[in-house]
Order: sequence, then C-alpha cells, then structure tokens
Amino acid sequence: MTSTKRFALIAGARPNFMKIAPIIRAMDKYSDLEVCLIHTGQHYDKNLSDVFFQELGIRRPDVALGVGSGSHAKQTADVMVAVENLIMEANEKGQPFTAVIVVGDVNSTMAAAIAASKLHVPVVHVEAGLRSRDRTMPEEINRLVTDSISDLLLCSEPAGVENILAEGHSAENVHLVGNVMIDTLMNEVTRAKEQKTLEQFGLLAGQYGVVTTAW
Repeated sequence: MTSTKRFALIAGARPNFMKIAPIIRAMDKYSDLEVCLIHTGQHYDKNLSDVFFQELGIRRPDVALGVGSGSHAKQTADVMVAVENLIMEANEKGQPFTAVIVVGDVNSTMAAAIAASKLHVPVVHVEAGLRSRDRTMPEEINRLVTDSISDLLLCSEPAGVENILAEGHSAENVHLVGNVMIDTLMNEVTRAKEQKTLEQFGLLAGQYGVVTTAW
C-alpha cells in the first residue's frame, strides 16, 4: 500500500495564484498525494487575492496565515515565523510534510523556503533559475536565495536550467518542466474569449491598446 505524501503548497501574492492553479489542479487528481494549500496573506485585498481564487477555480486555502503588508524584512520575517509554526505543528501531530513547494519570486516564496530548509523539510521551487542580473530588484534576491537552498529546482525555460547549473547545483536536482503560466492560459483562454470586455468598456476590436504599470 502506497503511503500518502503530504505537500505544503505556498502562495502569497497575485503572481503566485496564477502559478499554483495548474499545480494544485494536477496534484489533487492523485489519491496518494495530500496538498495543504497555504495562503500567507502577503496580498490580501480581494482584487489581488479573492478574485483570482474565484476566477481561476482554485479551491479555498487550507490555511490562511494572514501576515499582511509591511517592509520587506517584516513581511519576510512574519511569513518565516508562521510557516515554521505550521511545519512544527504538523510534525507534532505526526503528519510531517514530504516537501514544501514554493513558486515564483515574491517575499513569501523566499521566506517559506528558508523556514522549511531550516527545519530540514525538502524545498521544491517552481520557476527556478530565472535571473535579471539586477540585484536592486527584491525579486532577484528572492530568486537567488530560494534557489540556493532548494532541493528540487523546476525550471520554466532552458535559460533557467543553464543559470542553475552555472551556480553549482547538481544536474540531477534540476528539471526543465515548462511554464505553468501557459497551463493557466490554456485553461482560461476559452472563458476569456467569452467575456464581454470590449462591450463593457466601449472598445472596438483593433482600436485600443493595453498597458500594465507597476509602482
């Protein structure tokens, strides 16, 4: 009889939700896998969190840590403490996690990876190896730290594999698996085409542009 393997799947911010959707959908199909979906609460506004769970068809989190906002240091520390407590509670109940799965490059990603690694729980990083070469970006620091302590590195593109290998990781721990964002795109494209967005905003096909900004 195959024993059940328990995984903690960490999501904290808007970019994470689109990445965990196909992962949890696939893992939930296996009866011998138990996935504990953990929402750290790094993004908590309904337009940055709830709406994505609803529209992407992600089941509600099993655990909501509610860490909220704050400086990079505070937010990272709060996630580390919360995830550490969660892992220790699971150990005390005799239900340890087989591994902690983190995605992307937000503060929750790095913080959860550090907490798990220090408690000797294997870390799986989805979207490993991406590099901007710009260490003024918080995300670049998160990527470097997370990859340096991850046990299994799942890369979305060949350049990611090259970066990881160049940084000294063993090839047996690095795998090119593709981009989970494409899985989400393919899952949502039909529904997206059915939306009445042009009518809603009074737009004509081919006569508008879309711009995204960050601040």
